[in-house]
Amino acid sequence: MATATSLPPVAERVTGATTLGRMILSASERGEDVALRHHVGEELRTISYRELGERSREIARGLIALEIESGEVVAILCSTRAEWTLCEAGAVCAGVVVAPIYHTSSPEECLHVLSHSDARLVFCEDPEQLAKVERIRSRCPALEHVVLIEGEATGAISLAQLRREGDVVDPEEVERRVRRVSPDDLATLVYTSGTTGPPKGCMLTHANFLSATAMYRGQLELDDIQPVIYMFLPLAHVLARLAQTVVIDVGGTLVYWRGDAARILDEVAESQPTHYVAVPRVYEKMHTGVISALESRGRLARMLFAWALEVGGRARRAERAGKSGGPLTAARLRVADRVGLAKVRSLFGERLKLALVGAAPIDRELLEFFDACGVLVLEGYGMTESCATATLNPASAPRFGTVGRALPDSEVMVAEDGEVLLRGPHVFAGYHRDPEATAAALHDGWLCTGDTGSLSPDGYLTLSGRKKDLIITSSGKNISAANIESALRETRWISEAVVYGDRRPYLVCLLTLDLDEAPKLAEQLGIPADLQTMAHDERVRAVLQADVEATNARFARIEQIKHFAVLEHDLTQGAGELTPTLKVKHAVVHTRYADLFNALYDEPAEGVR
Repeated sequence: MATATSLPPVAERVTGATTLGRMILSASERGEDVALRHHVGEELRTISYRELGERSREIARGLIALEIESGEVVAILCSTRAEWTLCEAGAVCAGVVVAPIYHTSSPEECLHVLSHSDARLVFCEDPEQLAKVERIRSRCPALEHVVLIEGEATGAISLAQLRREGDVVDPEEVERRVRRVSPDDLATLVYTSGTTGPPKGCMLTHANFLSATAMYRGQLELDDIQPVIYMFLPLAHVLARLAQTVVIDVGGTLVYWRGDAARILDEVAESQPTHYVAVPRVYEKMHTGVISALESRGRLARMLFAWALEVGGRARRAERAGKSGGPLTAARLRVADRVGLAKVRSLFGERLKLALVGAAPIDRELLEFFDACGVLVLEGYGMTESCATATLNPASAPRFGTVGRALPDSEVMVAEDGEVLLRGPHVFAGYHRDPEATAAALHDGWLCTGDTGSLSPDGYLTLSGRKKDLIITSSGKNISAANIESALRETRWISEAVVYGDRRPYLVCLLTLDLDEAPKLAEQLGIPADLQTMAHDERVRAVLQADVEATNARFARIEQIKHFAVLEHDLTQGAGELTPTLKVKHAVVHTRYADLFNALYDEPAEGVR
């Protein structure tokens, strides 16, 4: 494998492919360089680029043997693992369209994707996922084949058997299939998470995906490094797939988690990533862990760490401004590192170049916290409809609190009513089988995002919320709940916060306790560590009230929370309250807990309860 000192510029390392199938076949020419790293049980295994090409061809030939035609749809119902990547690679080499399904989806959600996409085949991770498909299979008339990645079950063939089926197919047929695909052909159908209604199938072409790949590739400072990315986000989400594509295109390594959320922090450090991609909730949990550890060490430790953060923040800002602080500044920074900044950096391993965050709003103070510790987390913006691509904060001049500037070839405009509009080669071809929704989303080549925001004179985009999610109080004030909720989640004890107040005189909020931190709070207060009991304990409410009041101080009076309720359990994906990327489904929560929200308006309006 090439070393960092011998790497050619990234522009010379990319495949230059115009379709995803060509990218896979070209990448396979890298030989024994490691493409994928994953565990089978406790055994660490690697898959070289040569092997990636071989297995992709075998899966492609298997699909061809089953008479899956070019342009037809296959689905993948699987958690993030190496086989997900192999199945997708095989599919694009067969010229077929991939429709991913979140592994947390219910049978009815699987039905929507399978039936709406007319998928002819679905890759299922294991018998548990297969059971979901079997429950709704009779309502999917186009579905003919089920391939089981792991385990055995009636009604399905194994992935190994699929690869053997392809032995009867001429190997050159894969090359012919790949050559027949054009950049403007459909590559994938990605179904939205359904936070604002039934999931819609976003039609993304090969040109869409590879233009987005090129936009990110140019911003990730890859000239002197072969990227290593730790993969744990759902590959059904377009941001994770985009990260995957960037890495394969430049010859880096994908490292897959073992499937246990409790081990993520240990695995990140172990995998030594050069780049880290996560949603805001992951960074919030990391921050909470640091604060929790400090609390257990006492007041002096907290004061020293606060000093270290101040020193680190000044040093990072000076460095980006091109200023040298001299020996005294360097000495202070070394002490700050020993006090705790280096320990925060170690959470990401020793090779991290930068981290990315997207898919939902993140609190500015959280980004400043990590930056002061020496971990640059760049916030970007995009939608499924734009291949998770539009803007990104530049590493040399990040502006925390914004989502950065337009990426190369991406155009961003804010309409007169405040709606953010996007245009460029990354913008999707429309919604599958929904011309009315497509016409509503695309106007004169511009994608109407439904998000509101503003552009600075030098092009930094600041988001203020979603048009449909704006809370309009009874006094006519427009309020976006996203920033308030993000600030509340940043506190130690709060896991989720859902703000409510449409057509009401003031805002109220539903809170949930952090499952990891609640036992520590119970011990601190000398009460049972039981969420149902804690939700109604006045001592717990007093602690949360202090957090809410501290958060309120950051916002205008009209944006402050007057009352709150504490739920007896956390919000979950399984209950349909969170999306797979951990965003709250506000409509579901507002409806399900309407009585709790309404009861908060029966309380006196003065003060926070």
